Amino acid sequence: MIDLPSFHALAAMIMTVGVFVAFARGKPSIEIVSLFTIALIGVGLYFYPLPDTLPTDGLTLAFAGFGHPALITICALMIMGRGLVVTGALEPAARVLERVWKLNAQLGMLVSLLLAMALSMVVNDTPVLVLLMPIFVALAQRGAMPASKTLIPLNAAVLIGGMATTIGTSTNLLVVGIAQDLGMRQLSVFHYTPIVLTAALVALPYLWLVMPRLLPDNTPERTQTIRRFFSHLRVTPQSELAGRHFDEIAGRLPDDFRFEERPGGAFEPGQRFLISGTHDGLESAIRMLRGQVAPSWVIDQIVGRSRKRREDIQVVEMVVTADSRLVGRTLASSGIADRYGVAVLGVHKPKSLLRGDTNAAAAHDLRLAEGDVLLVMGLSDGLEPFAATDSLLQLEGAREVPRRSKALLAAAIMFGAVALASVGLPWIGAAGLYLVKVPIAISALAGAIVMFVTGCVKFDRVGRALSAKVIVLVAASIAIGRIVLESGAAGWLGEALALGLQYLPPAGVLMAVMLFVTVLTNFASNATAATVGTPIAFALANELGLPEEPLVLAVLFGCNLCYATPIAYQTNMLIMAEGSYRFGDYMKTGVPLVLIMVTTLSFLLVMTYSL
Repeated sequence: MIDLPSFHALAAMIMTVGVFVAFARGKPSIEIVSLFTIALIGVGLYFYPLPDTLPTDGLTLAFAGFGHPALITICALMIMGRGLVVTGALEPAARVLERVWKLNAQLGMLVSLLLAMALSMVVNDTPVLVLLMPIFVALAQRGAMPASKTLIPLNAAVLIGGMATTIGTSTNLLVVGIAQDLGMRQLSVFHYTPIVLTAALVALPYLWLVMPRLLPDNTPERTQTIRRFFSHLRVTPQSELAGRHFDEIAGRLPDDFRFEERPGGAFEPGQRFLISGTHDGLESAIRMLRGQVAPSWVIDQIVGRSRKRREDIQVVEMVVTADSRLVGRTLASSGIADRYGVAVLGVHKPKSLLRGDTNAAAAHDLRLAEGDVLLVMGLSDGLEPFAATDSLLQLEGAREVPRRSKALLAAAIMFGAVALASVGLPWIGAAGLYLVKVPIAISALAGAIVMFVTGCVKFDRVGRALSAKVIVLVAASIAIGRIVLESGAAGWLGEALALGLQYLPPAGVLMAVMLFVTVLTNFASNATAATVGTPIAFALANELGLPEEPLVLAVLFGCNLCYATPIAYQTNMLIMAEGSYRFGDYMKTGVPLVLIMVTTLSFLLVMTYSL
């Protein structure tokens, strides 16, 4: 028999269950539950300290999450991800994947999952997800599957791939390191890879075909009608159109863009054609075709002033009111570019909605009328006087033009941060030249700082990159993990597990150990699960007369089956804000995956080690 749990251990287990129930219900909000949990731990340990500790030590434990390397890593990675987005660095990769998704959405999803698994086998899973997540968010904005339906499956694929090698995650290294300290032989990098790859093949249909259907479409509802803007596209000598026929470029055009006029033969420099499209459609087509919809001199002027003043270029929508001097004029006769140094990229006619009939004839001369909406590009010192002087109503939803001049720099910074954490920093020491792996927290923080210094991310816009919900959730999960470990709750649970497993067959022992570690991983942390589970595996092996290696691998696999809650692993929390996920979304999709993986891996361990 084992002793009853201590007061602190019992309280920690009750609190963990209560927090889980509150998270699963979704009421109160995750932010409130997280902050209340931190406060409860801090106040509780202040008045009832752990043995041999001071009251202030409890406060340190409760609030340590806000300075924990995991939280620093997540925030820094969010900032670097923002840098990739605002500079347009991911657009080439997004366009390549977009072509695959356009061929077939299911094929695109399968290719993406396999790519994620393959990358995370040799590169730490957190950087892999950070690289892929913004691409899938961009794909969703381009009309592919909603991000809320792809990010959780993508994250699961990354975690499964990271489980396949000893270097895939830091948790794998921790389990293997503890096992070696306890006397187990050293495992090679690909020692158990065939087992994981076989289990991955079993789980792949669920990730690919079932999981996206279980997830909601959290795409924000549009609060305004989609507008189609008309403009004139001028073919320049450098344009992709020059010398080509329409049929040659038709297949590459965005779905929400079209030519209202087509040439009789090949496109020739100097020709102008009426075009129309949504804001996104016009932007994508103009960039791809390299044509002009506004005078080149005003575009160059805006770009030059933006670089000189280090100010972002904005694209805004403005409504022409009845009092505007622009009513009845064409863009050519309005003198907008000369007066204000802004460029009108397109004009939306109220009766020419995307889902309605387009009146190309009325839009051909782009003569302005009351109610027209102008798509205007410029800097704030030109846009504001333009709206005020010419009686225009500026609509909400202004966009910043990606700082594409810094795209390569932002990509290099991200690649450097990932390389430092996954490959290492070349170093010369007593043993000669070798690679020193930099902790992901340090490399990510360094990358975020370089993003700020180089202007890839503006410091006053950093709030757009971070999620307050994720920050307090990470801090609370770290506090829960520490109290479960330091109160003795994890150790007591391990003793209780060992007491009951002596009557089970080897397959049952492996499955029970894996499930126990999985529960610890999903509700405390994978580090806690590794620290508690690995010694238990060795003790069980000695008591039950089983080989140590399969039990250690059961612990290692269980530490990686962190799909069922957002607090289980930092990548789970990274995708939470982007996918607008709720706690229940992780449970609904993660619990079946955990059961599939536990059953498959336990069977494969029994077969591999002839238990």
